[in-house]
Amino acid sequence: MSSHLKVRKVAVLGAGVMGAQIAAHLVNANVETLLFELPAKEGDPNGNVNKALDGLKKLEPAPISSPARIAYIQPANYDQHLEKLRECDLIIEAIAERMDWKSDLYRKVAPYVGAHAIFASNTSGLSINQLAQAFPENLRHRFCGIHFFNPPRYMHLVELIPCTTTEASLLDQLETFLVSTLGKGVVRAKDTPNFIANRVGVFSMLATKHHAAAFNLGFDTVDALTGRYLGRPKSATFRTLDVVGLDVFAHVVNTMRENLTEDPWHKHFELPSWFQYLVDQGSLGQKTKRGVYQKIGKEIHVLDLHTREYRLSDAKVDDGVKDILRERDWAKKLAGLRSNQHPQAQFLWAVFRDVFHYCALHLEAIADNARDFDFAVRWGFGWDNGPFEIWQAAGWQQVAGWIATDISAGKAMAATPLPAWVTDPARLAVHGMHGSYAPASNTYQPRSALPVYRRQLYPDRLLGEVRVYGETVFETDEVRLWHNGDSIAILSFKSKMHTVSNEVLDGILRAVHEAEAHFSALILWQTEPPFSAGANLLQLMQGMQEPAPDEGLFGRFKQAASRVKYTIAGGGGLGEIVNAATGNVPKVEAVVAKFQQVSQRLKYAQVPTIAAVDGLALGGGCEFSIHCTRIVATLESYIGLVEVGVGLLPAGGGCKEMAQRAAAEAQRFANDNRVDVFPYLRKYFQNIAMGEVAKSAEMAREMGYLRQSDRIVLNRFELLHIAKEEARALNATAYRPPLHQRQIAVAGRTGIATLQAAMINMLEGNFISEHDYNIGSRVAETLCGGDVDAGSLVDEQWLLDLERRNFMELLAHFKTQDRIEYMLKNGKPLRN
Repeated sequence: MSSHLKVRKVAVLGAGVMGAQIAAHLVNANVETLLFELPAKEGDPNGNVNKALDGLKKLEPAPISSPARIAYIQPANYDQHLEKLRECDLIIEAIAERMDWKSDLYRKVAPYVGAHAIFASNTSGLSINQLAQAFPENLRHRFCGIHFFNPPRYMHLVELIPCTTTEASLLDQLETFLVSTLGKGVVRAKDTPNFIANRVGVFSMLATKHHAAAFNLGFDTVDALTGRYLGRPKSATFRTLDVVGLDVFAHVVNTMRENLTEDPWHKHFELPSWFQYLVDQGSLGQKTKRGVYQKIGKEIHVLDLHTREYRLSDAKVDDGVKDILRERDWAKKLAGLRSNQHPQAQFLWAVFRDVFHYCALHLEAIADNARDFDFAVRWGFGWDNGPFEIWQAAGWQQVAGWIATDISAGKAMAATPLPAWVTDPARLAVHGMHGSYAPASNTYQPRSALPVYRRQLYPDRLLGEVRVYGETVFETDEVRLWHNGDSIAILSFKSKMHTVSNEVLDGILRAVHEAEAHFSALILWQTEPPFSAGANLLQLMQGMQEPAPDEGLFGRFKQAASRVKYTIAGGGGLGEIVNAATGNVPKVEAVVAKFQQVSQRLKYAQVPTIAAVDGLALGGGCEFSIHCTRIVATLESYIGLVEVGVGLLPAGGGCKEMAQRAAAEAQRFANDNRVDVFPYLRKYFQNIAMGEVAKSAEMAREMGYLRQSDRIVLNRFELLHIAKEEARALNATAYRPPLHQRQIAVAGRTGIATLQAAMINMLEGNFISEHDYNIGSRVAETLCGGDVDAGSLVDEQWLLDLERRNFMELLAHFKTQDRIEYMLKNGKPLRN
């Protein structure tokens, strides 16, 4: 039996920001969870926990995969329910970061901890060995640190920190549970203050603050320089500080100042006077609506360092610096920053230099190897690359030389020389195919050999690791069909955002044909998210850039669109785009028909087809998925039919499939053979007419995009493994495709009239426009099976023809053309 099955029930102690969200993520993963808090002084003793559970509903982004799941968290308090701890296999303490409070709690709950339970503290930086002292000696071998990052649902990192007595096999079991059940990336950290990610992340922020002051750069300018240009989150530095909370950040810095007195950078572990000024005023960031930044109306204002007043944020990045930052090659990027004399460039080089210097000096003391360091920073702070990866990509010895030069010139924040292992002339990299460098043993350590990692066919990779995606069956400019030496074919798209062009459609048809001839199953899986941002004749994804000239029919559409001067009068617009791109409309209709053909081929293929969905599956991407034999989706999949956003309706079989699902549900609950489809259809109509996107795979199931038989996976790196297992399970029962349904009950003209009546009220109340009403009526007509009696029986082709006709008629409408043009120009929908 695998070890992670032992965690049946979990208790979380403390219903604060982190505790409540950890509990939420546990129920996201179907783990039975108790959430403890102090009893309320009056009324219901569980009042405090219930208040915290209510708070979960209001948080954005949502910590829970579906609002309905909050009911699964069992509220508890320390007065009445300590006995319940005996049933728990894992207890996570997540109360405030105070050693004395934590110690008191441990003494209180210790008598109720089961003999086989693991007890873990979610501290962000306190000493695990010191915390263990408050724990009974006979239980210390079951004690460790488990540090989730905020928000726990979305941040991949969990740091596991043993104390000197922690039993090794327990940590392995806990790691297995965290990776597979909760979908996390686990890094083992040593018991040093703030562990790995916060130690590096916080130092990086302190270095940024130090050099921003030295080069006299405003907070907004620093954020403009240190966000996406460096492969870091948009919130960059000071906006991140507002999100984290200035009080929380101050606490972490104080932990460093008090516990790292020997650190060569110790004098920089302090907060400037402006920081204290904000904290004293109660301006703690996002939670108090004011911190470094303040939103006034729609405008963003930023604190001015000199006047201590808020001013309108108007950061400008120097054009020369911008050119350097756009460089993809780290060697050229760092060389450019170092040699450019502009204060913005000098500031960025100084921050990189000092962070590299800090990481090199502390690697041996705070982590086992360079891999754990880089993954901790990537997964915990959302950087695209960790500090050692960037250094290695820029040329290890070259950068080491630059750092050494700056240290001896007195430019660096600390005068301590680089450690000998860094400057060893033989060292060209810290990450390679054999593993990552570990200074303590002077070896390259391979990845963890825990069995759970065999489920990750393609784990998150580091620079320096070469990745081979199996053996190619065929490859075009748009798609690649390949396999891993077994009988399962995998199709991956190569288009930007994995959008669907005419060539992608051809590729899928060819892949289904190949799979039927030579393989036992076909999986649609992308090497990186998203699954597919859709298509339906135009790149529907918001904010798409211009496609490359070889992006097929849809690319030509888009380029034609950018060339055509939009002449709305006389119904120009998309008509011209269509002509400029294709010469005539029939070709467009042929592509729509081909789209429908692809969906039907995926549904009725002779081998099982599996959509392995991660990230966006919108429009056409959603349509392909719902036609496959199974969807295996990561929890963070955002699925929906969004065509109405550009004035169209789903015409790749999406409407047909939803009408069919409503009919099947009605059939299941029919009495006296009277099948009333309409009540079941209403939900699907609303999803499509409102362009609703599910904010998790769990929500997609509630909306009807995922069926009961579809699977939800919490670790995206296990997605392909589970899709393959699903294919094997289907084949184990001698898979046959479904039979063609020739009798689908539809809601007919009375269904259409009922939906239109509801929309007329919205139209008269000015909630929707005339064109919204027109689109909605066509969605209604398609879903209800057209102008026929309620309860009439139609076949799939009937519904597909309706779908295609309504799509083409909407496409010819000038208001839809306006919407498409607006989306192309502005990357957001037009309400007209």
